[in-house]
Amino acid sequence: MDKLVVIPVVITALIAPTLSFAQLPAGLTRAEVVADLVRLEKAGYNPAAGDDSKYPVDVQAAEARVAAQDAASMTADAGSSNRSSNNHGNNK
Repeated sequence: MDKLVVIPVVITALIAPTLSFAQLPAGLTRAEVVADLVRLEKAGYNPAAGDDSKYPVDVQAAEARVAAQDAASMTADAGSSNRSSNNHGNNK
């Protein structure tokens, strides 16, 4: 009777780590991290400055500028697509 309890426990203990690794979400690739860092540097963040006293504030400010650029870009894209769809039916 003890073998009927021990065998499933052992099998579960051996399979559980495999299943937990299979469910990990995919992270960022190295290229995506580098691209994000380049965008932050273009927005004014300088990781080589060596001034740790401003660390969280300066990177957050650069992230805010990047987010504002993204929002402006999305607004401009949405505006241009609305103009093109409004003009689409006016070709008389």
